[in-house]
Amino acid sequence: MFTTRPELAGTHGMVASTHWLASAAGMAVLEDDGNAFDAAVAAGFVLQVVEPHLNGPGGEVPALFATAADPRPRALCGQGPAPAGATIEHYRDELGLDLIPGTGFLATTVPGAWDGWLTLLRDHGTKTLREVLSCAIGYARGGYPIVPRISDTIGMVAGMFRAHWPTSAQCWLSPGGSVPEPGSVLRNPVLADTWERLLAEAESVTGREAQIDAARRAWSQGFVAEAVEEFVQVPHRDNSGRDHAGVLTAQDMAEFETTYEEPLTVDLADGWTLAKFGIWSQGPALAQQLKLLEDLPVSYVDGVAQVETVHAAVEAAKLAFADREAFYGDSADPGVLAELVSDEYSAQRRGLIGSTASLDLRPGSPGGRTPRLPAFVAEGRGVGGLSDPSGVGIGEPTVLPNGESRGDTVHVDVVDRWGNMISATPSGGWLQSSPTIPELGFCLGSRAQMFWLEEDLPNSLTPGKRPRITLSPSLALRGGVPALAFGTPGGDQQDQWQLCFWLAHVRGGLDLQAAIDAPAWHSTAFPRSFYPREWEPGAVAVESRIGADTIAALEARGHEVEDNGPWSLGRLSAVSRDPESGLLKAAANPRGAQGYAAGR
Repeated sequence: MFTTRPELAGTHGMVASTHWLASAAGMAVLEDDGNAFDAAVAAGFVLQVVEPHLNGPGGEVPALFATAADPRPRALCGQGPAPAGATIEHYRDELGLDLIPGTGFLATTVPGAWDGWLTLLRDHGTKTLREVLSCAIGYARGGYPIVPRISDTIGMVAGMFRAHWPTSAQCWLSPGGSVPEPGSVLRNPVLADTWERLLAEAESVTGREAQIDAARRAWSQGFVAEAVEEFVQVPHRDNSGRDHAGVLTAQDMAEFETTYEEPLTVDLADGWTLAKFGIWSQGPALAQQLKLLEDLPVSYVDGVAQVETVHAAVEAAKLAFADREAFYGDSADPGVLAELVSDEYSAQRRGLIGSTASLDLRPGSPGGRTPRLPAFVAEGRGVGGLSDPSGVGIGEPTVLPNGESRGDTVHVDVVDRWGNMISATPSGGWLQSSPTIPELGFCLGSRAQMFWLEEDLPNSLTPGKRPRITLSPSLALRGGVPALAFGTPGGDQQDQWQLCFWLAHVRGGLDLQAAIDAPAWHSTAFPRSFYPREWEPGAVAVESRIGADTIAALEARGHEVEDNGPWSLGRLSAVSRDPESGLLKAAANPRGAQGYAAGR
């Protein structure tokens, strides 16, 4: 069977990510006797430089990992919470907002990526901070080639930069104010200087771990936090159409520390166990979908899913994501998660998957609980799509209102020869999320737009609580041993495109690359997590390679199918390890000609 690239195989180490430069940097660390965690951190910092439209230092990083010494999966939460001043009263009553804007300072949570990566490096890596930062600093100062999507994104927001965000215009536009051309070299020397200053403070003390902790403090309690607080006090335009100051303070940053959590683990057929982040995140949606589909047939012919498989998967997604709207969030009932992924509840919900498309948003009643949807959703205010006059804040970056994705967020998977394995989905702080902080060379994130401005919901805006993120890395064990790490950018589509991959690889028997290459699909029949929170009941986006007959059959079942072209959906990457032989494998997404796997 033809694949766009070979599935890589070897015994030393594998890195797969959304950009070839990050994969190369991670592989260089593995070649220098670093472990998977060293490599992931190095790749993660490079991604902040070479995919600035998709993530940055002011963003966040959730990661799932297992060590060679302990096969139990762990969750690293580098996602900052809402600041102390981010209250419903301030946003809704004082500022008159019904949704949190998708851009600007009001959407900012406490930056978590720096502390997340450094905590992982300190506790599980072997390299010094300078060693894992060197490639990123080199690209920031010396430059890197711009891929077309960076130019497209800058072009989309260039007018906003010139009119309202002058510091961003200075950082991202070419001299004279033009949009940099694809293939040209982009530099960010201010960011390189920020990292060098952090390193200087780190290296003022001795010892690898002490240096890492010093760098964490220099960020959260030093010059970075001071510059952030000063800058967000200046009102800037956001996609509410008004200028707003932020509420993030240096004290908010000083109080944040990355935490480790026990992930959700769900046992599936054939000895597989899936690990995901818990109910505060979107992660359980993949587990719910897989439980719903467990007793339903899955059919692939020549690497392409057949209509029964696509239909069932779309209907399962609608049910799982309806539950997400009603029950997920950092303020959720802690007992609801076990009910949502239970055999009994899954069987009950599976009975709702009929032969035709459902056009209703149908949350269930796990454990007899009464579902409560946000009023914005219950009243159907986002049905059919909403406009965003700024043109900046519709959806996660470069995900269009019709559900088509041109890539958003980043992802990296690493496995090493010792059996360490990690899946990380960094995001936030992209160049179009908020104005660039001129003294630091990066932007703050906009993840708070996922909260609701309504009291007593699982995902209500609450100081100290995390937004119900869409970021959703995956780790899977077979026979209790870590065997597979995978993930994708894609906002609300992340756990749908990962479902496509799982069905193709685990249920359909395709190898990693063939499963990533296989035609993908997703539903947009539930509210998106990003401003302006729109949705289209019955809508399904597909890649045309799924076949004209399948598209017609889906339409006959009542789906509103949108053909997004042959290669448009998903940016998956994956690594695996055979628990018996120790053989390592990797694959990456060909769409957009940017993702790459490396290994030997």
